[in-house]
Amino acid sequence: MKIELYEGERIDDLQRNGYRIIQSRDGFCFGMDAVLLSGFVRVRERERVLDLGTGTGIIPILLEAKTPGEHFTGLEIQKRSADMARRSVELNGLSDRISIVEGDIKEAVSIFGRASFDVVTSNPPYMTGNHGLVNPELPKAIARHEILCTLEDVVSQAAHLLRENGRFYMVHRPFRLTEIMTVMVKYHLEPKRMKLVYPYIDKEPNMVLIEGLKGGRSRITVEKPLIVYKEPGVYTDEIYEVYGY
Repeated sequence: MKIELYEGERIDDLQRNGYRIIQSRDGFCFGMDAVLLSGFVRVRERERVLDLGTGTGIIPILLEAKTPGEHFTGLEIQKRSADMARRSVELNGLSDRISIVEGDIKEAVSIFGRASFDVVTSNPPYMTGNHGLVNPELPKAIARHEILCTLEDVVSQAAHLLRENGRFYMVHRPFRLTEIMTVMVKYHLEPKRMKLVYPYIDKEPNMVLIEGLKGGRSRITVEKPLIVYKEPGVYTDEIYEVYGY
């Protein structure tokens, strides 16, 4: 299918089912964190999935490729990113399987209604205003810093959007793990699975993947850690498996 590209845009091959994605050369592009989250998420047949802050739609597209879910929706507040996500969905012929909605995470329950999804995912901004340098380019800053939504906004909306026993999946930074778990428990999303991601086996973890169960009992499984690189420029076998190479 021929899809119009605007100035500064490119099409990248996702190496999955022949799928491709439209991204901006000078904008915020998806990273490994989104790919690792898509490999951590579990979606069953006939389940409906919502990705909060979907950017250019990478997580819904990868989950459609990897899982037997019934339908996937991405919510994105930035107009340009939402438009690129819609065109990527059309480019891959997935309009009957994936919907892209332009809107604010803080208003997600108003947009979709309570208990509308079986699975909610998010790769939210990691940094608060006190952490790190804020990118001068607003789209990148919004993706990385809590400018338009906070961790609590994401978790609270996810909790209301999920059906009972629905599952919430998120990738974040380990330095906020205490806060993450506290907020999840506050909104009755009991942490059930966690995996730490290490750039190298002898380095500190720089990502955490976490699953919460709505209404679940207190018990968490800490899975085997994921190591990204064997050596500089060489991925481990586990990373190749997640990417589907």
